[in-house]
Amino acid sequence: MRWAGQQLDVETPGTLPGLGSIAGLVRSVTTPEFQGITFHEVLARSALNSVPGTALPFNWTVNPYRGCTHACRYCFARPTHKYLELDTGQDFDRQIVVKTNVAEVLRRELARPSWNREPVALGTNTDPYQRAEGRYRLMPGIIKALASSGTPLSILTKGTLLRRDLGLLSAASADVPVGVAVSLALGDEVLRRRLEPGVPSVRGRLDFIRAIRDAGLPCGVMVAPVLPWLTDSTEQLDHLLGQLAEAGATGVTPLVLHLRPGVKEWFMQWLAHDHPALVSRYESLYAHGSYASPSYRRAFDQKVRPLLANHGFARTSGHRSHPTNAPHPPEPTQEPLF
Repeated sequence: MRWAGQQLDVETPGTLPGLGSIAGLVRSVTTPEFQGITFHEVLARSALNSVPGTALPFNWTVNPYRGCTHACRYCFARPTHKYLELDTGQDFDRQIVVKTNVAEVLRRELARPSWNREPVALGTNTDPYQRAEGRYRLMPGIIKALASSGTPLSILTKGTLLRRDLGLLSAASADVPVGVAVSLALGDEVLRRRLEPGVPSVRGRLDFIRAIRDAGLPCGVMVAPVLPWLTDSTEQLDHLLGQLAEAGATGVTPLVLHLRPGVKEWFMQWLAHDHPALVSRYESLYAHGSYASPSYRRAFDQKVRPLLANHGFARTSGHRSHPTNAPHPPEPTQEPLF
């Protein structure tokens, strides 16, 4: 495994067989509360990841975790586990890397004279409020480090655990611009359980959006991914956008499913099991790359544009004023490992 970005070369009692000699690995942990999940605790050398030149509204990110217990079949970040010589399927869902010292390292990096207080985004790779955050509580230290240094921040999450930190984020917003965005694309609870088994319910995330707004913070929503022939009908989109408007969302950005290598295989395996009649249509739709065909995307844009307007969401509302009201698209997967 390529874990040599860490500096600690200590074999710790309790480390799982075969992992004890990996540089930087402090220990591997399993607990009854997280059955089937292994947490690999590492000491990170860096916290800030530079992502310049990507046409995103930010150049810096922080990712306290690698892998994600949300276990979303379509997760674009799955290929990051290949760099650790773990698989992009079940290993991504169950082998979670935890950067236990990330807040401490971040504080040091933000204190450098060269730091220009550019916006920093969280949740651009794996979710910082996945279930592991309930155990490790890394986000409060990260939020405090960014706010106290005068650095604007934004968070994209599916994890209602962020409720715990709403007071902290509200306080931070008095000092720096703070953006919070929720990812919610599957309005069908049965489909959600099949595709996003570790994600909070649709109702739970709608209530979560209301709580964010009640805390005085803006809340954008990523309606992503929209699944061709599964969640892309006019009726489905109209219903979901109506729910988001009623919950108080301040902006919406819909994005059609994209299937990178390492993700496509895992998603298509699910599709063949649950919706075999769609397999050939998806193979044709994604025959020339990771994105749906240009004709499909044009037709989708023409369909969704008036729906967004009808519910008070401008098409660009998710991108105008990062990070204040901004959901944001994913960063490239080839960031520094740790």
